[in-house]
Amino acid sequence: MTEPTQQPEATSSPNPFLQASDLPFELPPFQRIEEGHYLPAFEAGMAEQLAEIAAITANPAPADFENTLVALERSGTLLRRVELVFFNKTSSDSTPSLRELEAEISPRLAAHSDAIRLDPALFARIDAVHARRDELDLDPESLRLLERHHSRFVRSGARLDESGQARLRELNAELATLTTTFERQVFEETRAAALVLDTAEQLAGLPEDKIAAAAENAKALGHDGRYVISLKNFSNQTELASLTDPELRARLLDASLRRGITVNGPVAARMAALRAERAELLGFPSHAAWEVSDQTAGTTEAVESMLGRLVAPAMANADREGAALAAAEGAADGVVAASDWQFLSERVRKEQYDVDTAEMRPYLELESVLRRGVFHAAGLVYGVTFVDRPDLVAYHPDARVFEVRNADGSSVGLFVGDFFARESKRGGAWMNELVAQSGLFGQKPVVVNNLNIAKPPAGEPALLTWDEVRTLFHEFGHALHGLFSDVRYPSLAGTEVPRDFVEYPSQVNEMWQEWPEVLANYARHVETGEPLPAELVERAREAQNFGEGFRTVEYLAAALLDWAWHIRPAKDPIAETPEAAEAFEAEALTRYGLAHPSIPPRYRTGYFAHIFAGGYAAGYYGYIWSEVLDADTVEWFKSNAAAGVSVRESGEIFRRELLSRGGSVDSMGAFAAFRGRAPEIQPLLARRGLDGVAAPGSEA
Repeated sequence: MTEPTQQPEATSSPNPFLQASDLPFELPPFQRIEEGHYLPAFEAGMAEQLAEIAAITANPAPADFENTLVALERSGTLLRRVELVFFNKTSSDSTPSLRELEAEISPRLAAHSDAIRLDPALFARIDAVHARRDELDLDPESLRLLERHHSRFVRSGARLDESGQARLRELNAELATLTTTFERQVFEETRAAALVLDTAEQLAGLPEDKIAAAAENAKALGHDGRYVISLKNFSNQTELASLTDPELRARLLDASLRRGITVNGPVAARMAALRAERAELLGFPSHAAWEVSDQTAGTTEAVESMLGRLVAPAMANADREGAALAAAEGAADGVVAASDWQFLSERVRKEQYDVDTAEMRPYLELESVLRRGVFHAAGLVYGVTFVDRPDLVAYHPDARVFEVRNADGSSVGLFVGDFFARESKRGGAWMNELVAQSGLFGQKPVVVNNLNIAKPPAGEPALLTWDEVRTLFHEFGHALHGLFSDVRYPSLAGTEVPRDFVEYPSQVNEMWQEWPEVLANYARHVETGEPLPAELVERAREAQNFGEGFRTVEYLAAALLDWAWHIRPAKDPIAETPEAAEAFEAEALTRYGLAHPSIPPRYRTGYFAHIFAGGYAAGYYGYIWSEVLDADTVEWFKSNAAAGVSVRESGEIFRRELLSRGGSVDSMGAFAAFRGRAPEIQPLLARRGLDGVAAPGSEA
């Protein structure tokens, strides 16, 4: 018998979602929001927007830009308000009742979206305005809005006949349900797979603060007196580089790789089949073809060409690294176990480059990295400052609010930083909006960065790894993309850009991690204040090249696994069983030349939330596609600096031409205007140690 759905209890207090927040920047009034407010607000928001759409279609006046497109942009403010808060909450501070509500509301939201996108009267008005677009003398952003809405409606099935639309609604509803199911099961499986250990001795090799954090984690999870290693969302857990016990390393990696496949393998197969059917219904040979047709890549051939020419040199690099590791281990057969790769890599770095990455952690304290690194770099490049706002309360005590101000003192918006892992937060790192920037509504942005750094015991500093520092800079790049948005229409604001472009600004922001002026400002010993020794930084930079083969293969394996799931036609589905999902994964990696015995994909199917619970289906390639633009842009900043152009001057150009534009312009056109040419791939090849690769053509 099915248990009844546990819903948040109804509340008699006034629903704060029913009107705009009276707090600065319309920050949601979290202190007044109760779980029982969400469902009534969702239902009121959907009803309100449908009434607004009905008013548009009932308008007796001929369709024009203002009474149709602008009216459409104005619709759904209540629904947008509750959606932004709710889905940030379910990602970063969820509860069982909120997860149940998410499972209920997601298919209803999908049906609501279909009711709008498949409304024939609404599309007829949009289509009529679009047909006369050359006569309307619209400004560029308004023309872009018209074209984007028209394209979205067509791609969403507005031209399908009645039976086609009926089937499309069924597909979208089931996919919404399965997306929530996949996400919930990743959440549950990841927590269930945590390693619970009895003694600190079992954690030999981990730094003392990491062992203390494992004890704190155990206490929070109800295992007081023990130690818990919770899994992060990716395959190769960071502890593998330090744990000296090979059996524990093997247990940890196995727990990471096995999670989710039993319950989520069938879900993934079903989702891939539904997506393929939907694509065919919409006139495309595969979901990948449908997805990429609206991205900067344009075609599946362009994606496959770029990924394909990286595989062989990346595997060759990884094989060279593996041989060095086998030699360090004295492995007679020359094969390194996957669970030993990171540990041995640290040994090689120590021996060959005299680098122990653990030595760097006392110089990488969270508050210093945040304020004297991330914030300082944003001030250096863009002239902005960050002011603590303790008077403004976020959704969790660990989440802090900062006001962002321009050099002239004017307000940009709010930044919310939520950096520590907890039981109620999903894995990974990401950026969300709580309020989207909009000239139409006079709204300034409120953005959130979530990370999953292990929380230290009270009063102890949070020391980061070098990779965690990079992640902090990366996610803040997304935050800047949202904060610097300066457009009129909310559906074009901030990160509302093609999926294979959205990682570009965040990857560019990683460059400031090692920029000398920034690094010297934040990398200081937590006890003595001494700067991180310059020679250690240089050795770490040299050592970073050792491991680039591993990182590239790990990434490409995940990108092409995503691609394999979504390039299949509807007539060729995968059986919906765990065994079939595993077999398909193995076959795909072999087919693409990425079945490396010691390097698993960064994400396996069972926990590949990017593509089965996020927006990256057939789009995970976008990280390296965007990295072409990123590497080219980093060279631009460096060459400008060498020519005497200050980073502040360069930053203003980058902010004005790219970060502020959101989706109001063609993304690749904006890059070409900013850079003066199409992107070139050579800087990426050099960065990843693939300089010897022939790179026909120069465009990304």
